[in-house]
Amino acid sequence: MAARSAPLLICSIGNPGVQYANTYHSAGHVVLNKLADQLGYSGFQKDPELGGLTSRPLTVSATGNWTLWQSPLYMNESGRGVHAAYKAWSRNLPVGETGKLVIVHDELEAHTGKVSLKTTQGASARGHNGLKSIMEVLAGSRTPFYRIGIGIGRPVSREQGAVSNYVLQKMTNGAHVKMEAGLPKVIQSLKRLEGL
Repeated sequence: MAARSAPLLICSIGNPGVQYANTYHSAGHVVLNKLADQLGYSGFQKDPELGGLTSRPLTVSATGNWTLWQSPLYMNESGRGVHAAYKAWSRNLPVGETGKLVIVHDELEAHTGKVSLKTTQGASARGHNGLKSIMEVLAGSRTPFYRIGIGIGRPVSREQGAVSNYVLQKMTNGAHVKMEAGLPKVIQSLKRLEGL
């Protein structure tokens, strides 16, 4: 008999509010919006139980038991929201079933739209404040999580101010097209995580 696929809580991190919508630093949210559309999931709605915004399958999904969740907190506070959402989501799983936590985040330095999967626990946050926050909060509970990075390129200058300005810029139409082109790789990575 085939092994049962693990349920996934797929969390995107970014900055909340209209001013940060569609910025490079919120690439995780952009990709989850596109993923929900492609999978035919519900639109993202406020979730009083998990906090943040949640999207779920409208019908039995061929992609498996996936819940899409967007963090409502600023990037450097992501850990608090992710931890609370994972605990609440886990309580609703069938007895004896363990779900997996997946974080979708922007990845500076990688080519725009490039998708990378990290399954190794304890891998460096590489200066990413959202990942640092998640690592700090989850360290106490020893909750493993997996990472899907979405490349956002980089500015010419490496100075801190230039990098900050770059990640908070609105994405170009070309960047959106590249993010959408990476969706098959995102789905492939999620399917791989189901079976790990």
